[in-house]
Amino acid sequence: MASNYSKETVLTTVDTEPYIELDNQGQKKMLTLAKDINYLGRDPDWANMQAPREWNIISRKQAIIEKEGNNFRIYDGDRHHNKPSGNGIFLNQSRINLTEGHILKNGEQLHIGQDPRQQITLTYYNPKRGEMSIPAVRRLNLKGLQHWPVELGRSPNSSSAIELDAPTVSRLHATVNPDGKGRYTLQDRSSNGTFVNGDRLEKPYLLNKGDTIQIGPYVLLFTGEALELTNANNQIRLDAHKLTFRVKDKKGETFTILKDVFLVLEPGQLVAFVGGSGAGKSTLMKALLGIAPISSGNVYLNGDNLRKNWPIYRSQVGYVPQDDIIHRDLTVEEVLRCACQLRLPPDTNIDEVITNTLEQIKLSHVRNTIVSRLSGGQRKRVSIGVELLADPKLFFLDEPTSGLDPGLDKEMMLLLREQADRGRTIALVTHATDNISICDRIAFMGLGGNLCYYGPPEEALPFFQKHKGQFEDENFSDFADIYIELNKGKNKAAIAERVSYWSEKFASSPEYKSYIQNSLSPGKENQQAAKSNKSKTGISPLAQLSLLCQRYWKLVSRDRTSLILTLLAGPITIALTGLPLRNEQPLSVIDAPSVTQASLALRLLFIFSCIAIWIGLSNAIREIVKEAAIYFRERLLNLGLLPYLSSKLIIRGGLALVQTLLITAVVLLVFQGPQSELISWPLGFAMTTFLTLLASTSLSLMLSAFVKTENEGNGILPLIMIPQIIFSGVLFTLEGWSKKLSWLMLSRWSIGAYGSLADVNAMAPETNSTLGGEMLNEIFQATPVYDANWENLLLNWGILLAHTLVYAIVAVAVLRRKDIF
Repeated sequence: MASNYSKETVLTTVDTEPYIELDNQGQKKMLTLAKDINYLGRDPDWANMQAPREWNIISRKQAIIEKEGNNFRIYDGDRHHNKPSGNGIFLNQSRINLTEGHILKNGEQLHIGQDPRQQITLTYYNPKRGEMSIPAVRRLNLKGLQHWPVELGRSPNSSSAIELDAPTVSRLHATVNPDGKGRYTLQDRSSNGTFVNGDRLEKPYLLNKGDTIQIGPYVLLFTGEALELTNANNQIRLDAHKLTFRVKDKKGETFTILKDVFLVLEPGQLVAFVGGSGAGKSTLMKALLGIAPISSGNVYLNGDNLRKNWPIYRSQVGYVPQDDIIHRDLTVEEVLRCACQLRLPPDTNIDEVITNTLEQIKLSHVRNTIVSRLSGGQRKRVSIGVELLADPKLFFLDEPTSGLDPGLDKEMMLLLREQADRGRTIALVTHATDNISICDRIAFMGLGGNLCYYGPPEEALPFFQKHKGQFEDENFSDFADIYIELNKGKNKAAIAERVSYWSEKFASSPEYKSYIQNSLSPGKENQQAAKSNKSKTGISPLAQLSLLCQRYWKLVSRDRTSLILTLLAGPITIALTGLPLRNEQPLSVIDAPSVTQASLALRLLFIFSCIAIWIGLSNAIREIVKEAAIYFRERLLNLGLLPYLSSKLIIRGGLALVQTLLITAVVLLVFQGPQSELISWPLGFAMTTFLTLLASTSLSLMLSAFVKTENEGNGILPLIMIPQIIFSGVLFTLEGWSKKLSWLMLSRWSIGAYGSLADVNAMAPETNSTLGGEMLNEIFQATPVYDANWENLLLNWGILLAHTLVYAIVAVAVLRRKDIF
């Protein structure tokens, strides 16, 4: 590292009074702690440690610093009048509490405000304690540097560098170069992106004084001459301001799901949301995560509006929904490896990350086990492990203990407790109350999204017990009693009345003031939304496509029974079709075709077409809907739509090619082929069959994107197949609107191509004295649909291909509409 970059400074000073140093973007002011009670602020009538009046980030009554033994305890705001400061005081993103305060340690740094561009650093010095180690804000002075470029990354090689150690940071993430005019240019060289003032860099950027640079979980401030690492602690706090969500039912009546919810989640806290059905706990969690709609209110992560800055924080937020977000036909290692390759930079040591993650979730012994063979608790741990790969500092879990026995429930809660102790902020939704006592905070939710209590578990029972006067028959002895209390009533109106009582009691309680009001922090003012919220992948689209194809092929190939049935269904069905026709060769044109040959040949080609369409539809009707939870989580993070859908089409297209070869082989064995003058019958038949299979597979994927459940997908197949039969033009003569409607059917163009290749028009018998023209037309009538020429054949093939593309485009559009951001 360069000589002008240091992580810490060691000082030895003479015996002097303790003091604090305020650093306002390079402007410094030292204030001595001369009294037992010291008042810090801009109000000259209140503060005996007066900050400059023009430093508006400091409140008029910012803090009280009281002597406590040989140390000092700092309180945010005016604790004597129970008024917190406007911008707060933070230590590692945790806001100093108005009532509890914080014992200052020699050399410790705190921050006033959360916006790095306006933040003031407060450092406490106590020289009486002797030699001290003072961690400094990491700073790299760009002026006078001899070695360029400056490297920013996980493992930079240059002597002019700032090391940013996090899984989502590339080894060389970004570089800074002088422009020769006294200014500096920042260039992104990463896979996960470099953000300046909330926007991802797409090209080299000329830095301006006051720019904030976000790299993974780290924030750097450009002061004009230096880069300062303002957030080196890699921790996240969450502040929710008045979250409200109202919806209208089918009758047009409005009802509330969330009602004016305020919450504070400090770094390293384990928080549980508890409540019955209709209490809005899952909606609240998703609102905090930013993936559920709200009518009003805001959620702030480290002071940033989450919804406006999701691209910045997407890699720092973990989310495990109630449904598993892992493929059951992969091994545990394969699940984690694929997640690493999708989410982390390509230069990551994947084996090391997987090993560390398995140790954290205590599953090293099942590393090579297929997920479907794991217990429910183990599968949930694997889902958690997938999220831990990127080392998120904010973690949401929806019902992580659902379906687990009491022992596994406790194990899961202890695992989450361990993760919170590592510095992660963890929020979970749960119905179980047996083990929530290990949480730092619990939130009891009531019907209609009312917050009835939020605070430490040990204070929950005393809170409800001291307010039980309205309900004389109640005796709250454990958390389950509180759960029951908030869901008790003969009807919804009675439950709502009881919930409203507790919600109002909590809103006016000391617990509310202590754990919400005094800890709540405002968001950064005048914050603009990021210019682009596009999903950015950690790897290139082509690399992601290759990875998704490999994963999908593993999933398909491991379900051997299903794969074999998929490949053999068509050949077997066609072979059965040949049994009743064993004495006839309807496709072979003879000098004098029989009266019924053309009709019989067309019916046989119709069967070929229907078999191909049905197999194609059955191929992929479940492929998107069955992994909805996995898709949603990966899409929320970095999954590209085109690579995702293309991987399905490529693998299913490859299977369609094998199906085509098998079907063609059986047709050639069972039926004597016609002598096609356009193209050889085997090649033309295979081409038509493949395009029919591909188009119907694309249609199936589109339908899978539309439906909500696998059963719904299977149920819709007959509704799709029956019109293909009716409007094929084989069973009925189509005229008017029915003829135009047939253009939307795959069967119309598949039959057209087959008929053109077999030249069924040439099989029509000539009129004779026995059979008149009208009678022959009743049996078969030649039509331009089956004209044996290249123009007609290429038209049918082209429209089958067009159907494929249109269905794929619609599927992408449907999936895009489901995006939250």
